[in-house]
Amino acid sequence: MASTNDRFVEAESRWDLKTLYSDLAAVKGKPLTPVEKLHLRGLLCGFSPAEIAEKLQKNPKGVETDLCATIYKYVKAFVGKGIEKIENWRNIAEWLEEAGYKTKPPAKLPIQNGLSENSKVNVSNITFENNQITIDVFLQITVPLPSELSIQNLDINDNNAN
Repeated sequence: MASTNDRFVEAESRWDLKTLYSDLAAVKGKPLTPVEKLHLRGLLCGFSPAEIAEKLQKNPKGVETDLCATIYKYVKAFVGKGIEKIENWRNIAEWLEEAGYKTKPPAKLPIQNGLSENSKVNVSNITFENNQITIDVFLQITVPLPSELSIQNLDINDNNAN
């Protein structure tokens, strides 16, 4: 079976999990367990407790009980909703989004034909230290502007340089 870190990984691209885990650990008084992190990621991916249980091959009532005793309680305390009843599991993601933990999707430029031949990638250094690999990369990407954009519309001229 996949490790708990391999499940619901799509949450990483949409949420600041590192800060969220840290802030919730402060409320809890100790770090979140791998199962707590897993259940939280499942909620942040938009899965209901029953769907999380199904994907993890667990008892739905057990997952719901765990969430109520852990993640729901920590989030409610953290976002100042301690006395409010959670009407729906979606409240957790909504409250955390309002608190600023959801990351903005990256801006996308339409690239029809891939990168131009003028684009460059140079690996300048590779080091191995403390069981980590560090790769220093110089990346230069040349992307043609879509035909509906023009240089005049981008406001990058230097008329104000004088």
